[in-house]
Amino acid sequence: MGHVEPGGRERAVSEADPDTTTGRSGRGPVTDVAGPAGPADSADRGRGADQALDREQGPDRGESAERGTSVPQGTRAASAAGAGPAGEGGPAGFGLAGWARWFWRTLTSMRTALILLFLFALASIPGSIWPQRGVSDAKVAQYFTDSPQLAEWLDRFWLFDVFKAPWFAAIYLLLFLSLIGCVLPRTTAHLRELRRKPPAAPRNLSRLPQHASFEADLTVEAAAARLRSRRFRVTTGPGWVAAEKGYLRETGNLLFHVALLGLLVAVGVGALYGYRGNVLVVEGDGFSNTVAAYDRYMPGQQVSAESLEPFSFTVGDFRATYIAQGEKAGQPLDFEAALKVTDAPGARERDYVLKVNEPLDVNGTLTYLIDHGYAPTFKITDGSGQVAFDGPVPCLVVQPSTFTSECVIKVPDAKPEQLGLLVGFLPTTVPAGDEWVSVFPGAANPTAQVYGAFAGDLGLNDGRPQSVYEIEPERLKKMKPLLMKADPLAVGKKLDLPGGAGSIEFTGVKEWVALQIAYDPGRMPALVASVVAVVGLVLSLTVHRRRVWVRIRDAAASPEGPDGAPAEDGRPEGVRRQIEVGGLTRTEGGDLSEEFAEIVAALNPGVKDAR
Repeated sequence: MGHVEPGGRERAVSEADPDTTTGRSGRGPVTDVAGPAGPADSADRGRGADQALDREQGPDRGESAERGTSVPQGTRAASAAGAGPAGEGGPAGFGLAGWARWFWRTLTSMRTALILLFLFALASIPGSIWPQRGVSDAKVAQYFTDSPQLAEWLDRFWLFDVFKAPWFAAIYLLLFLSLIGCVLPRTTAHLRELRRKPPAAPRNLSRLPQHASFEADLTVEAAAARLRSRRFRVTTGPGWVAAEKGYLRETGNLLFHVALLGLLVAVGVGALYGYRGNVLVVEGDGFSNTVAAYDRYMPGQQVSAESLEPFSFTVGDFRATYIAQGEKAGQPLDFEAALKVTDAPGARERDYVLKVNEPLDVNGTLTYLIDHGYAPTFKITDGSGQVAFDGPVPCLVVQPSTFTSECVIKVPDAKPEQLGLLVGFLPTTVPAGDEWVSVFPGAANPTAQVYGAFAGDLGLNDGRPQSVYEIEPERLKKMKPLLMKADPLAVGKKLDLPGGAGSIEFTGVKEWVALQIAYDPGRMPALVASVVAVVGLVLSLTVHRRRVWVRIRDAAASPEGPDGAPAEDGRPEGVRRQIEVGGLTRTEGGDLSEEFAEIVAALNPGVKDAR
């Protein structure tokens, strides 16, 4: 994500930026570092130019040195100490400060940040492979029943609590620290770079990747004004103009990293102070936002029962619309549930139509419509003539195209024996040979078909949790079968069970809705951070850092002779001068040729193509 150092010609230009003798950037005569010199002079110049290049490059060049894994100064000192004759002392140890410096530089390197980001994604995979506590507790318990030894080992490595595991938290925190260590120094360096003026023009512009020369009546002020009109940052000197732009590249890079930090913080805040839960509600029933009302409840570590928003609502009517004819018959068009909402105890009730992707919002707590199904109503009379059950039974959809569903009715209060019934629900029933099937998801001709009736102990008193949507096969084997696969019952019809066990009456059809209630205080910050990350990434990928220099000399003077002194500013217009223009890009893959041609054309309209 850092900048790639320019090549040899670019380096020669950048080395000419400061006056390495006086240490003053952009002032005094500019030394031609590419010119001939003696060996000693060349070595001294090379060292001074390297230091100048480091100061010039700022966050672009400095990234590889500051962010990369490096050997601490203590190591270099130890190497120097061990460079003497044999027997005069071995290398000194790192020491505590040296090791701490090495660890921090390694942790805050860009390579480490990328490795941690990869490990963070890799560590999330087990959470989707094995069931997780708080999400699928029943499946976790079943895993311990089916494979106790394997489950015990998985539990030792927190694979049933991946996102609460110490090793997952360690990766998360190290990634957080690594990003902070990457961003802060680069931000400081970038702010310093924004305050710096572009470096002075080197003498030999012809050595640059982009170069053009022409004669024109151009002054320093005019050249500076034309470059400013192209949104360059410009500085001038005696007979030269230096211009630079593309600072938004590093700004975008820093924005991207800051947004990643913001995203991590937002996710952490949401996990600590947010909660979510699921609940199934039948038409005509209500819901109050309390812990006991949820079918599944997943709170954050800092969430208590008192922190839940005290709203409630009643599901009045659910309507599902389907295509009735044609090739797409049966495909859904719309789902909506009419709610009566009370935002707080004692508040006025209000109407709200809940739709898919249009959640109910009560002070930041969102209620989403995520599923629906049928809940036919039954009246069951036991063998003693008493009504043992009367109400709706939510059914699970087994064929989504026709909404053929399966229902389980458990009647623990039936006398003389408990009853368990397996019922199939057909929304639009038609005969198909000896079978009955549903051909449309809407309830055009609803029927209920009892395909299994059993008497005996349902096992509800043994202290082990059971699903309301099934009777365990092992339990069914211990119960007495009463009836297998009866004819479908229309609404209002009754079926008598054999042996005087009672009867079942199909009394009507309702629908149920599955809702997800979620509160996430980090939701909006995460959205803002994601948008900022995208903007920063676009800037860092599309903007290129580039520099342009213009040198103005008298046309009659030799550029390398004693009379080649730069033209003074303020000469009258119309005087022909020798103009040299050079440019380079400071980012890998950047192509300045087209823009450079436009710049030359702007400085000298007579030039058609400077490439």
